[in-house]
Amino acid sequence: MFIKSQDIVVLTKLLAYKEGAQWSQNSIAFELCLSPSQINSAFKRLVIAGLVTPYHPPSKPQPIIQACEEFFIHALKYIFPAKLGEIARGVSTSYAGPSLKKQIIAGSDPVPVWPYGEGEERGVSLKPLCPSVPESIIKHPDPLFYDLLTLIDAIRSGRAREKQIAIQKLSKILKSKLNK
Repeated sequence: MFIKSQDIVVLTKLLAYKEGAQWSQNSIAFELCLSPSQINSAFKRLVIAGLVTPYHPPSKPQPIIQACEEFFIHALKYIFPAKLGEIARGVSTSYAGPSLKKQIIAGSDPVPVWPYGEGEERGVSLKPLCPSVPESIIKHPDPLFYDLLTLIDAIRSGRAREKQIAIQKLSKILKSKLNK
C-alpha cells in the first residue's frame, strides 16, 4: 500500500491543528474538500508509513513529528516531485506563499501558483499535492495549514536558497509542536 499525495495534505492538516483541537475524519474531509472515505484511507496509509500514531479510541491519531520532519525534508521531493506548467490564475505557493514572500524576492519571474479559477494571483502553475488544495485554502482559511503547504512546495520546487529557508521554517514549526 503506497502513500498518496492527498495523504500528505491530510497529514499537514493534522499538523496545523492546535493542541486539543476538536476534529473528526468528517470535519477534516469537509475542510479539505475530500470525501470521508478518502480521509479514512489516508489515515490507514499514514499509520503504515509511520507518520501518524495508530488509532486507539478514545485518543485520536497524532502526527509523529520527527518522522514527519524527516519525510518532508528528505523524501517528499522525490516521491512527489513538483510539476510546473503554464501561466494560470491561482493561489500563491512555494516562495510566493505567506512565510517566504518577504524573504525571497521574485523579481520579474512569474510566481508559482496552484491553478484555481477563483485565485487572485497569476503565475506559473505548480500542481498541488491534491487537486482540492486551492479550493480548501480559499473556502476554509487556515493560515498555518496554508503556510505548511507552501513551505512543503518550496522544498519540492525551490532553488537551493528557497529550499534551505523553507526547511528552517518548517523545522521550527514542527519543533514547536514537539515541545507542547
